[in-house]
Parts: sequence; structure tokens; C-alpha cells
Amino acid sequence: MDPKRAHHYEVEIELADRLRNSSRAERKQLYSSVYEELFRKVPYHPLLVLKSQKAVKRAELQELFETLRPFLNPDTVYAEVGAGDCALTMLVAPHVRKAYAIDVSETVTRGASAPNLEVVLSDGISIPVKATLIFSNQLMEHLHPEDARDQLANVFAALEPGGKYFCITPNRMNGPHDVSGGIDEVARGFHLREYTNRELAGLFRSVGFARVQGFVRIRKFQTTLPLGVVIALETAVGWLPRSLGWRVSNLPILRRILGIQLVATRR
Repeated sequence: MDPKRAHHYEVEIELADRLRNSSRAERKQLYSSVYEELFRKVPYHPLLVLKSQKAVKRAELQELFETLRPFLNPDTVYAEVGAGDCALTMLVAPHVRKAYAIDVSETVTRGASAPNLEVVLSDGISIPVKATLIFSNQLMEHLHPEDARDQLANVFAALEPGGKYFCITPNRMNGPHDVSGGIDEVARGFHLREYTNRELAGLFRSVGFARVQGFVRIRKFQTTLPLGVVIALETAVGWLPRSLGWRVSNLPILRRILGIQLVATRR
């Protein structure tokens, strides 16, 4: 294994175990502290390195922005949970009435600035804003399983009536997707739990979201999908032996469809 990756793996596994074994009260401060410690000990972490890889970052950001564009208008109050370096929120901010970038790390959000933008530091669970559209990308898997429902309840409470939560997170079936990918069979790093569409949709409904849809983007085509179709496909792949199911779920088209992208509406 590459020495840098080995070091990153060792640091992240130790910090992730600290999170997994912590109490609910401890985690109110722990989310921020472990991420700050990770960035100190792993200065070449992808979240930090991507800031200097502008061409790669620009292409990824543009695709995410185009994905979000149909959900945005001048009256939108947008909040991104787990905003990281806030690059996407800064791109969205000029197109909406207000944009909040919510994250646990002061280090990774430092320097973010744009019209209508406000950076909000959080304990990882609270959503201390009101919004009409909340977005998260690669966030749910970083929450302790005991905190996931509480965080979703806070997302629900932060949405205005008719507001939407658009959540993107990797599917466990074709993972693990964190630093343990290719090393372990399940996520052991900061992906404290990776979900399936069925599991996460169930959590959404448990906090009050009555309408949950799937979503897919392939090249420039994107659409919502009946969640039942996505779950049926996911179930069929899940019947396969694990190694075969992993390979099938990583086929490009299935990876796109099964990758968890849920749009939940508060009525």
C-alpha cells in the first residue's frame, strides 16, 4: 500500500473508532474535533488537496450545480449540510435569496465568501437555520448510526412547508466507499454507516417525510424515479451472492441508478 494511503488509513480508522465508541453527549464536541485532528495529521487529505486541483474540482462542481439548478430560484433559501470547503454553496449563492454552508470544521470552511452566503458551524447534528431547500452530498454516511435519525429530524424541522431535502450518499451494496475501500469488506473509516435506498428512505419516513422519491442523473439527463422501482432493483441485486452483487452493482449504469439520491418533500 502507498505509504501516504497507509498513514491516512491508520489515522482515520483510529479516529473513526473513537467516534463509534463515543456517547451521544461526547459526540456534540467530537465530530468537530476528530475532523480537525484528521486534517492536521493528514494534510494531503482529498478534501484539502482538491482545493488545489481546480480543473477536477470545477468539473465536479459544475455537474452538481447543474443537478441542483431545477430546484433553485431567486426565492430559494438554500442550506448545504456538510458543505466542506463551501465551493458548491458559493456557486449556488448568487442564484438564491440566501445560502447557508453548514459544517463541523472551521479549517475546511475557512475563506469561504460569496454574496448571500453565511457559513454556519454545527455540532454535526443540529441544523440551526430555516430553508426551503436543504442539500447534502456524502454526509449521511459520516454520521454515527445513533445520530442519523436525530439529524434527519432536525433537517425536517429546518425545512419550510413544501421544502425539499436532496440527499446524496453512497450505497453500501457497491462499497465500502471510504478509506477502507479495497482493504476491508465494510466501511471502517469515517463512513460510520453506509446505507441502502430502502434503509435510508425508511429513516426519512420515520421523521415525517411523507413523499420520498429516487433521483438519477446520467450525463445531462436527470429525472426523479418512483422509489419502488429503485428499491426493487436494489433488492434483486441483493439476492445475488455478495461478490457477484458487488460487481453487478458497480456496473456504470447500475452504479448511477443505485447510488442513493433521494428527494424528500415536507408537506
